Amino acid sequence: MPVTTIDPATALVLIDLQNAVAGRPATPISGAEVVARAVELAGAFRAHGAPVVLVRVTARADGSDAAPGRTATPRPPGPLPDGWDVIVADLAGHPGDITVTKRSWSAFYGTDLDLQLRRRGVTQVVLAGIATSIGVESTARAAHDHGYHVTLVTDAMADLNAGAHRNSIERIFPLLGESATTAEIIDLLAKTRA
Repeated sequence: MPVTTIDPATALVLIDLQNAVAGRPATPISGAEVVARAVELAGAFRAHGAPVVLVRVTARADGSDAAPGRTATPRPPGPLPDGWDVIVADLAGHPGDITVTKRSWSAFYGTDLDLQLRRRGVTQVVLAGIATSIGVESTARAAHDHGYHVTLVTDAMADLNAGAHRNSIERIFPLLGESATTAEIIDLLAKTRA
């Protein structure tokens, strides 16, 4: 369903736009394109005094804080490179932004994201980032479960797998909220904040 409105208390939540994630090959657009659209969105939200949340995923070098469950896909071996979990420079450095550090897929699990949003009276979250079927979808599911109106900016997200991206966009996201493009969100922000 296309986006219908932007609530008076809406926050932009950008998922995992950090050095190692944004620098990996992605589809259907590159990480650099996702970052460029996220920069546009963040600029519009900041200009209208709406919260911008930058979510980053991190882990201890020894992996001791990783989710303990067994998986069919092994975790990457060896230490992670320095600075892998740093928010990309194009988005970082805005003092009013909220930074949330997570250690799992969802930006809600084990973080203070819900508390940060509720303190500000937020009723709607606008989500973008990488990867569509992992961090973005997990966060969208949790936001829906927490009772937020969820809007997904589908041209400001990418995945490592084209089929997984399509599945999220076509099958999962319509069950969790509304979808929009970067331009539609920026236009609605301008109309509802005028």
